[in-house]
Amino acid sequence: MADKRKLLVIDDEPDIGAFVRDVALDVGYDAVAAHLPGSFEQVYSDDLDVIVLDLIMPGRDGVELLRIMAEQRANASIILISGYDTGVLHSAQKLASEQGLHVVGTLTKPIRYTELEEMLNTIAFPSRNKPFDAIEFLELPTEQELHLALNNGELEPFFQPQLRFSNNSLIGVEALIRWRHPDRGLLGPNIIIPLAEQSGLMDRLAAEVLQQSFKQAAEWLRAGLKTRVAINMAPCNFKDLDLPEWMDKKIRQYGLGPDQITLEVTETTLMQELIKSLDILTRLRMKQVKLSIDDFGTGYSSLVQLHRIPFSEIKIDKSFVMRATADKEALAIVKMTILLGHELGMKVVGEGIEDQATWDLLTSLGCDVAQGYFIAKPMPGWQLLEWAMKQNNSNLNH
Repeated sequence: MADKRKLLVIDDEPDIGAFVRDVALDVGYDAVAAHLPGSFEQVYSDDLDVIVLDLIMPGRDGVELLRIMAEQRANASIILISGYDTGVLHSAQKLASEQGLHVVGTLTKPIRYTELEEMLNTIAFPSRNKPFDAIEFLELPTEQELHLALNNGELEPFFQPQLRFSNNSLIGVEALIRWRHPDRGLLGPNIIIPLAEQSGLMDRLAAEVLQQSFKQAAEWLRAGLKTRVAINMAPCNFKDLDLPEWMDKKIRQYGLGPDQITLEVTETTLMQELIKSLDILTRLRMKQVKLSIDDFGTGYSSLVQLHRIPFSEIKIDKSFVMRATADKEALAIVKMTILLGHELGMKVVGEGIEDQATWDLLTSLGCDVAQGYFIAKPMPGWQLLEWAMKQNNSNLNH
């Protein structure tokens, strides 16, 4: 019989601590409750799987205990609870994440049995038979492998569809890099991008993604599918002031129109080469290439960048979209971003749509473009064409 998962609840209100403990016991945990935060060091241990922590407590509050857990390098999944507004919970959750802790969710008091039960049931745990020993890190590819991959054509963009909310038709795709590794299978950007940055290969990788995306768009056009391709820009793209001319030449070379290319730019990318970025992006817009500000709402000066740069599109960060149906603060940010985008004459893309409820919500708010797993996962170019044909999108044969 498998060992029970260990859960600790820290709450200065004994009744609430007992309630959380009892729900955990019902779910199948080995659970204990402590109502004196001052005794945290006596009840904490490295083998805890879940810690349920009240934020607002006399003497030592939950934020102080989070700091202690970060210092202890706690591996437990953490659930934060509070009787205060959700803004406090969100701030504490972000703080914990920045400290390297794993917060799986937040709950406001009074806590509902079913809500807590569902959260405890959905926490994913690593196998007990495979203790953490950095196995995943040992299997990461090397810089030399990435060099060979670029030479051997193992890197390619996959494409995730973007649909118009108004009629469900295909309006575009986002290019997302993938690596068909001969031994390790399909690898994503979370592995490719850091490896390219540390090995000085971002320039080559960025050029490869642009080139292959143009080529794929041209193949689709010949097959009867005209759609735009959104491509993420890296900081290295803004080192060369000749980029607009190079881009214009490539677009013409592949028989595309400039309106078929959208360049997605994050604020982090902009700030690394601000003057050159402003120069390059302004000239790209003059050449009719579309610009999208990506991950909107997560940067430090989003409104300043909207005023500075002639963006044609705002892409709401998925962290807000995915929580909008259950989180009033996230919902408010989504609403205001859509209103702001429309007031500035921009299209608004909602990224991270994973269910019907989120689709319906963004439809009701007047969002223009949808992207997410609810529509489709990223796929190779040939598969995207088949997918579009099956969808009977109005783009085909027009």
